[in-house]
Amino acid sequence: MDLLNAFVALSNFVLIPAIAYGSQLALGALGVTLIYGILRFSNFAHGDTMAFGTMATILITWGFQAIGISAGPLPTALLALPFGIAICAGLLLFTDRTVYKFYRQQKAKPVIFVIVSLGVMFIMNGLVRFIIGPNDQRFADGERFIISVRTFKEMTGLQEGLAIKTTQGITVVTAVIVVAALFYFLNRTRTGKSMRAYSDNEDLALLSGINPERVVMVTWLIVAALATIAGVLYGLDKSFKPFVYFQLLLPIFAAAIVGGLGSPIGAIAGGFTIAFSEVMITYAWKKVANYALPEAIAPDGLAQLLSTDYKFAVSFVILLIVLLFRPTGLFAGKSV
Repeated sequence: MDLLNAFVALSNFVLIPAIAYGSQLALGALGVTLIYGILRFSNFAHGDTMAFGTMATILITWGFQAIGISAGPLPTALLALPFGIAICAGLLLFTDRTVYKFYRQQKAKPVIFVIVSLGVMFIMNGLVRFIIGPNDQRFADGERFIISVRTFKEMTGLQEGLAIKTTQGITVVTAVIVVAALFYFLNRTRTGKSMRAYSDNEDLALLSGINPERVVMVTWLIVAALATIAGVLYGLDKSFKPFVYFQLLLPIFAAAIVGGLGSPIGAIAGGFTIAFSEVMITYAWKKVANYALPEAIAPDGLAQLLSTDYKFAVSFVILLIVLLFRPTGLFAGKSV
């Protein structure tokens, strides 16, 4: 029975949160890896793109709530999400036409694009803070839990309870659907195959009659969808604060690089690798250890390797190790 309680505690505080967080990082890393693989630069504005798309969704969510539109037991933000994606896509296409297109025509080096994306990042960050403010914004409504601690204890008779938040369930289900749709698009549709061809060999793709501007446009549309969905899912699961999305840039890039920058499968694997590493290293293992170990050797302290304040340091260390020893990542993406 103690081992069951240990597993429930592990699931409640490590496995389920890490799976949800990993899904959010995977969607964010997919956007980064698509831009790197197709447009050939590292987009440092991706975190603030997530923030902008989430902000647009929040504003529309508040509008829906004000006029009485809701999704019942589900968050109203799910109804507002397509509108948030459209607004974010409009901003990215506008940014591409007014900023990035000039440097593409000049055949600028990737490092120039990186510097330009830094400028775009600061502008987006300031824009989001100006519109919605720098403070926490909570926009989750509907049912809070799929299963609560009390209900689980009553069902099982165990001492330890398990809680699964509605937002965690939505995150995992949405991530599976989005990833499946993206892989189908890239592998089965004519446009997706054109994007892959453009990524593999730009000159040969142009000789084959592929329209580069169409590839660029579709790429930004997909990135807008991935960034907004990832940002909204993160905001529903935690809360929305612009600076946090700026901080998320580190674990998202770490996920993309660990998996193999330019590899969509690697982005997913890297997202879960980073998520589980952060959660497991910053979790206080005392409760699980007390259930699983004999009393004589059970820890007296928290058994916590790092405080949760240092969770982004875990991403940084993993990123550093990968860049030093395997810069192509787990799935042999393009060398960083």
